[in-house]
Amino acid sequence: MDNPPTAAGLPTAGLSLSVIGTGYLGATHAVCMALLGHRVVGIDVDENKIRSLSTGQPPFYEPGLDKLLRRMLDSGRLSFTTDFSAAAGADIHFLCVGTPQMPDSPAADLRFLDSALARLAPHLDRGCLVVGKSTVPVGTAERLTAFLQLNAPAAGRAELAWNPEFLREGHAVEDTLHPDRLVFGVASDNARALLAACYAPVIADGTPVVETDLATAELVKAAANSFLATKISYINAMAEVCEATGADVNQLATALSYDNRIGGRFLKPGLGFGGGCLPKDIRAFTHRAKELGVGQAVGFLQEVDAINQRRRQRTVDLITEMACGDLTGVHVTVLGAAFKPDSDDIRDAPALDVARMLHQAGANVTVYDPKAMDNAKRSYPDLSYAESLEAAVTGAEIVALLTEWDIFRHADPAKLGSLVQLRNIVDGRHALDADAYRAAGWDYRALGAPNKVPAPVPAAVQGALVTAVQGALVTH
Repeated sequence: MDNPPTAAGLPTAGLSLSVIGTGYLGATHAVCMALLGHRVVGIDVDENKIRSLSTGQPPFYEPGLDKLLRRMLDSGRLSFTTDFSAAAGADIHFLCVGTPQMPDSPAADLRFLDSALARLAPHLDRGCLVVGKSTVPVGTAERLTAFLQLNAPAAGRAELAWNPEFLREGHAVEDTLHPDRLVFGVASDNARALLAACYAPVIADGTPVVETDLATAELVKAAANSFLATKISYINAMAEVCEATGADVNQLATALSYDNRIGGRFLKPGLGFGGGCLPKDIRAFTHRAKELGVGQAVGFLQEVDAINQRRRQRTVDLITEMACGDLTGVHVTVLGAAFKPDSDDIRDAPALDVARMLHQAGANVTVYDPKAMDNAKRSYPDLSYAESLEAAVTGAEIVALLTEWDIFRHADPAKLGSLVQLRNIVDGRHALDADAYRAAGWDYRALGAPNKVPAPVPAAVQGALVTAVQGALVTH
């Protein structure tokens, strides 16, 4: 979109924007705002990140972002720097700084956000709008507004608004340019007008705008993530019931999905959620609710979190069952490292957590992921890694699909079967065609699905059994 539409009050050359923080959210937002016709400078304290972005290389994997980044750099509308003074004169400043979980508490760590605003404030010497996009505890915007009034040279002319992000990793560009909705948490007509001008092409495309106060805008993201996490954990709780009763959770989910009050989206059983958002966001929300004296209102989120964590151990248990109760020396191939497909993000990745537990239980674990290998190797150096799907499964006694990349979903079960030592597979994401795998001679297992064929005994277990039998014969 080299010539974006002109909105009332929006110059034909677009607005001048700064984006503070150029991680996953900030870099994507900066690129997309430049694509909408604005002049954008991305600012970060990480020199390596800025150097990478300035040369057209995103420091993370997101489909399609690399080409758009290079295109916007070539257009002259996008630049990156570590110098906060470059933000001076911008109409809108977007805060896109990470808010991770505190190391010793479920609370959100706001130090990076506070530091970013402290660095930005001295350069706000004219009327402008500071817009938070980071996920924060309710009440943060009120506190930051007071900070701006005290520390920005423009004082009251430097306003604060909140515009939460709803990006899905792997779909971030699409979600920025064509979101389900835009939420504007504003305190003035001027803030509303500036945000409307900034997003004019997106709004003109039919995207709904929900205008709220600051506190409601902060709550929208926490509430949305909590609801999504609850839906995922609900069907995984039903998987636990199915395992105890011999029922099939996939058939159950299908039946539920036809109820239009429930729907089928995210009603997918499996290993559960991970990543840098849902787990820490529901914990921070619960913590903040307790601070506000309404902890009991969201107490159920603690069980949502517990159900999610149990799926990881249950996956290890299912793999252990396939190994006849002993993983020592068993060659297990883990397919997937990223917390979800189309990403290289391994933050709180269920796949790697399971791989770690298998390794600790004595299994010989080999991991393969199409995009997250470098990140996985840095964080989990004790695991073994393969450079291709074929290399990963060769000689495996148990294969565990833990991240549902298309390359795994579409693999030929007969071809894979010719490479493994034993045709045992655990589908941690209910992503494979169970009938096709069973027809190819695999023992297929999945959480919440009834087992139909006993698993072949791994070689290490066979050897242990033979040794035990021989010892018993000698004894007698």
